[in-house]
Order: sequence, then structure tokens, then C-alpha cells
Amino acid sequence: MEEYIETIDDLEEDGSQPLFEHFRFVVDAGQAPVRIDKYMQEKMQHSSRSRIQKAADAGFVHVNDRPVKSNYKVRSGDVVTLMLDRPRHDNSITPEDIPLDVVYEDDELMVINKPAGMVVHPGAGNFHGTLINAIAWYLRDNPRFDPNDPEVGLVHRIDKDTSGLLVIAKTPEAKSNLGLQFFNKTSRRSYQALVWCNFTEDEGRIEGNIGRDPKDRLRMMVFSPDSEIGKPAVTHYKVLERFGYTTLIECILETGRTHQIRAHMKHIGHPLFCDERYGGTEILRGQRSSTYKAFIQNCFKLCPRQVLHAQTLGFVHPKTGKQMDFTSPLPADMQAVIEKWRGYIHGTTNITIEE
Repeated sequence: MEEYIETIDDLEEDGSQPLFEHFRFVVDAGQAPVRIDKYMQEKMQHSSRSRIQKAADAGFVHVNDRPVKSNYKVRSGDVVTLMLDRPRHDNSITPEDIPLDVVYEDDELMVINKPAGMVVHPGAGNFHGTLINAIAWYLRDNPRFDPNDPEVGLVHRIDKDTSGLLVIAKTPEAKSNLGLQFFNKTSRRSYQALVWCNFTEDEGRIEGNIGRDPKDRLRMMVFSPDSEIGKPAVTHYKVLERFGYTTLIECILETGRTHQIRAHMKHIGHPLFCDERYGGTEILRGQRSSTYKAFIQNCFKLCPRQVLHAQTLGFVHPKTGKQMDFTSPLPADMQAVIEKWRGYIHGTTNITIEE
């Protein structure tokens, strides 16, 4: 969305130019009346409400094939479209020869161990080099798998800089079955994370709706479960190891919202270590000495991303009915920074500045 309407100020609809459909939404049954700018903001993650309003004012937001203003209230069954004066970017997925760590594979599905730094799906400036591009290449000789068909492929996602396990459906039947398991919360997922600060308790539960931060569209915020903002989210956590100023924890998700663990941990005062977007690259606990600051900077260099790994994944096989459980070992960068903290807490870490 951002790339399409960033120049809205320069556009004027005079009725003579052809318009091209960029986005289409059908409003769900039972949807309460809500302003269209707010509705579209929830649906389009890389857009701001002000830009949607500009698009509507310029005549580019349509409902049931007619332009509407930003104060229009959507109703059940409305067909909402964004129509612009230029063709949409070609988002078709092309196969790319990128190595994959395939943990398991059969005719119905694949389980992949994604490295940190790899975007899962093309979009928002990342149209190449993604996990889906790699899968398209890996399955290029499979006539049943079309990477551009939404009825196959990714069942769930993890962030670019989060490592760990993902399940890919090769058939529509498998995706429907697995998707239902995730929706009904019968799938099993656990993560390991290094977070700032020490926990006084050994385990706990975080509940709070997750929605986009109105001040930063690339970050999520936690809202009251009683509010109508965002979507319900629940995270369970358990302390695995304490390092004084940081803590290694296990997180088990009841829900799978965007940035769920990152936003929930920030909300309770425990941002993920080295998570720049949520404040984890600040030195939140510890000494003020130059040697301690150097130690923290060395840790950031060892694992220059949020210290979060999707470690376990479990589900019922969509065809055989067999329970499938997978575990991924911690990647080298996470192991290194955890060992660094173990050494620090036991007084054995060399905290001179490393080149």
C-alpha cells in the first residue's frame, strides 16, 4: 500500500484516466458499521490512516464500484476496492534457487527450519529472496504445487529476524486441515527467547489484544482485552535460566498474532534482547561501567537480531491422523549470546571490546 499511495498528493481524479484495482476486500457478515478509513487501516498493514483518507478524497477508494469518502461506514457484504491510476506491481512468485533446511517432507506437507534474516513471503519491498521463492524452486517439478495459488503454501508465518520451524502445505486439503488446527489452537508451538530483566516469578500468562501502534505502523501495541482495538492474544511463558540482567524463557502461544511475543514482552517490561523495534537494543538493566557496556555491545554483535527462535512445532498429519512433533536446535548466534551471558553470570566472560 505504501508504495502505491505515497504520491497521492500529486494525483487528481478528473474521471478521464483508467483506474486499476490494487486491493479488494469483502466486508464480513456481522461487521458493525465502521468508518472505511479505519476498516482499511486494519486490513492494510503498511498503510497509514491519513494516506487512506487522501486516497478516498482523491476518489480512489470505492465501495460496490462507486467512490466514497473516508467517513463512509462499511456494512456487511460491501465490496471495498482501492483503485489507482497505475497498474499494480506484479507480485507473482518466481522460483529462486535458494538453499532450504527441510526438516520433514511427504506428499502433503513440508516442515522447514527458517534461518534468521529470511523474509517469509514477498511484499513491502521484499519481492525476491524470500522463503516462498525458495519453496517455489524446490517444488518446481511438482505439478500439484503452484506457489501463486493461495490454497497451498504457508500455513503460518514467523518474522524475518526470527528463526525456526514452519509448516508448508503442498495441497489445498492439507492447508485447509492444518489451518483449522492453528485456528482451533490444537497445534503446538513453543519459542525460546532471551529477554531483558529478571522475572520474579517462574512462569506466567499474558493476555492483551494486539493491534498496530498508531504512531508506528511497523510496530504492534497491546490493548486491553475489553477494548475493541486489535485482536485477542494470549502468551504463556516459563523461565528457563536467569542471568541477572536478562532471562532465557520459553513461550507457548495460544494465538498467533503479528509480533505477538515481541509486543507482549515489551508490554510487561521485558523486551526481547537486541529487538531494535521494541526497545531491546537499549541497555535496560545492569552496570554503568564501560566494561559492561562493551560486554552488551559484544552480545549484540554475536546475535544482531531479536533473540527469538521457533523451537518446537506439533500438529496432526492432515492425511494420516498421526501426531507430528518437531524440534529445532537453537541456531549458532543464539547459542553464542546465551553462552556469553552464562560466562558473565559466573564471572568468566572476557568483556573487553571484540573486533
